[in-house]
Amino acid sequence: MNKKKTDLHNENIGSRVMPKVHAAKFPNADDAVHKGLMEKPRDNEAVDILLVNPPTPDGELWIRTQHRVGRRTRENMVWPQVSLAQMAALLHPVYKVKVIDANAERMDWEEFSSLIDTYLPRFYMTQVTGPTLENDMFGCFLAKARGAGTIAFGTHVTPMPRETLLAFPSLDYVLVGEPDLTIRDLIDHKEGKIDQRSPEIQKLFDEHDPDYHPSTNEDGTTKMEGIKGLAWRNCEKIEVNLPRPFIQNLDDMPMPMHELLPLDKYRMPLIKGPFTFMVTSRGCPAGCTYCIKHVSYQYSTRLRSPELLVEEMWQLKEHGINNIHMYADLFTVNRDQVVDLCRLMIKEKINIKWTCNSRVDYVDEEMLNLMGRAGCWYISWGIESANEQILKNVHKGATKEKAMRALQWAKKAGINNWGYFIIGLPGETEETIQETIEFSKQLPLDIALFHVAAPYPGTPFFFEVVKNGWFRPGTRWEQVDMDRETVLDYPGLPAERLLYWQKRAFREWALRPGPFLTYLKMLFSGTSTFKAAINAGIQHLDWTSGD
Repeated sequence: MNKKKTDLHNENIGSRVMPKVHAAKFPNADDAVHKGLMEKPRDNEAVDILLVNPPTPDGELWIRTQHRVGRRTRENMVWPQVSLAQMAALLHPVYKVKVIDANAERMDWEEFSSLIDTYLPRFYMTQVTGPTLENDMFGCFLAKARGAGTIAFGTHVTPMPRETLLAFPSLDYVLVGEPDLTIRDLIDHKEGKIDQRSPEIQKLFDEHDPDYHPSTNEDGTTKMEGIKGLAWRNCEKIEVNLPRPFIQNLDDMPMPMHELLPLDKYRMPLIKGPFTFMVTSRGCPAGCTYCIKHVSYQYSTRLRSPELLVEEMWQLKEHGINNIHMYADLFTVNRDQVVDLCRLMIKEKINIKWTCNSRVDYVDEEMLNLMGRAGCWYISWGIESANEQILKNVHKGATKEKAMRALQWAKKAGINNWGYFIIGLPGETEETIQETIEFSKQLPLDIALFHVAAPYPGTPFFFEVVKNGWFRPGTRWEQVDMDRETVLDYPGLPAERLLYWQKRAFREWALRPGPFLTYLKMLFSGTSTFKAAINAGIQHLDWTSGD
């Protein structure tokens, strides 16, 4: 018997006495892995800073930019990333910079991830919007896993930097407000290159913030709490530093590095071939409560000189760009600037076709005629509603009469009209929506878009919705989208009805001879626009087919 036990003991180790439970002592590979990440070989393609417009949530085209909100674009507009080109110019040549516009390149996450491996950025900077929030943060996750410091900017993170940093541990920094100088200041401090600023860059810091000084401790290390416009992690605590003053004179900014962008990929309806943006001003003095400008550039209007704008146009022409959108919160904010710019374009015979936006109360007939002569052929108008009380509720400061007059002046000057309307502003009823639909059909519009009111965080409209309990329970940030869904539940006008009226408004406006003729013109205006026009038509039909 003992012999059998001995044999079993020898043959089956599992028959032996079990060892006692000891204190756990797990291997720690953190230091080795971190050292491996930090010491990973960097070849000539590696960059200091990667500025990105990341892949979109569904692989389709989306609109995202520095001081706007995100939305999917059924009209197949490919939105130029001039804000990334501007920040690249502020960082170059001290830092090696690369821009990736994954939206324009129709890039998926697999390809995007591969490029992060290729460029191995020391810092990864992404723009963020509410409707694409978790999607955008996935890019930070990928970059952080490869050893990069991660930075976010935009209208979603500016009003709630703490909540964003708390929710997404892979995000290191948030640039609060105007990001241009903050990104340069942050990287200079982190990389110890404050002394490598050119006189032009140093002038930006000195003249636009009289109290500016480098934020360093006595031993020369960075004092993070002194970098204005920055939210950051101080161990387990989220710190939000003092705000950075706005750049007073936009002429002091370097020219955007448009050459870093995929200029051949940018498209807009009715435009043959590529186009891009050119920033003419920042800020708007109007008080519309729903406007995201309350979060970004606010009321402080700053202009670029006509001379610099024309100089930038000549540079863009060298890159093969002959179509430009004047990108501003309100292009016509200053009559003198617009008039001088148009006269200079005519004088220099620059032969640029351009579009812009405007309010109906910031134009006159003489100015619109001059704009038409200078090459303006499309104006986007924020008309919003036909109901006088709703316009007063949101502090729009315009009237139906002014809208009709301004659009008629534009038509007379040979300029096409693109109208934007908002369904679901405070005070809206099904009767006021029908009033807006009927008015849209009376206006001389070539294109009309109907959005649902979206309470973007930080706007007065957002706080009004919170106060009145109009947010639908269970709302997520991705649902705060002016185009595809809504989070608003008004008494007697729930979200489902707002979306129904949004689609019905577009159908009633679009399914008429005039708009259909405009679509046919876009369809057959050239081979470059044919495919995009067909795709846009299919998307709109699919969108409007379901209520």
